[in-house]
Amino acid sequence: MKSHTYTLDLQWTGDLGTGTSSTQGYSRNHAISAVGKPELLGSSDPSFRGDAQRWNPEELLVASLAQCHMLWYLGLAAAAGVVVLDYNDQPVGSMIEESDGGGQFIEVTLNPTVLVAEASMVEKAEELHGPAHTKCFIARSVNFPVLHSPTILVATDE
Repeated sequence: MKSHTYTLDLQWTGDLGTGTSSTQGYSRNHAISAVGKPELLGSSDPSFRGDAQRWNPEELLVASLAQCHMLWYLGLAAAAGVVVLDYNDQPVGSMIEESDGGGQFIEVTLNPTVLVAEASMVEKAEELHGPAHTKCFIARSVNFPVLHSPTILVATDE
């Protein structure tokens, strides 16, 4: 078994002069960085006093699930002889908030639209979403359903 480690730097940038002296007295802004990569500007969801112009953890979780699925899918497609010409997804995550302020995701639905080179590839292209889900490290790590609603298009149909 291989082991992988991911190291980041998370820096809170939201001190408005008085630290966390009150719940409204600080910004939720922060920066995420890693060696050799561009900085990612984050905040909390606007519902939780965050900056809508920055990425929030909930969006990043949904993005991670979609990105992981896509990368596995493309690799499996290449290995199976399915020529993918385009891949686009509009994932949707659903989260509930409890009365105590806590909460959790209840599901994420991936909605990939996949363009394949030939009609003969459609059936296999549809089937590959199952193995991609099974192999995705992120999907295997969450405790809520990750659903798939793919659309397969054929290049000659355009």
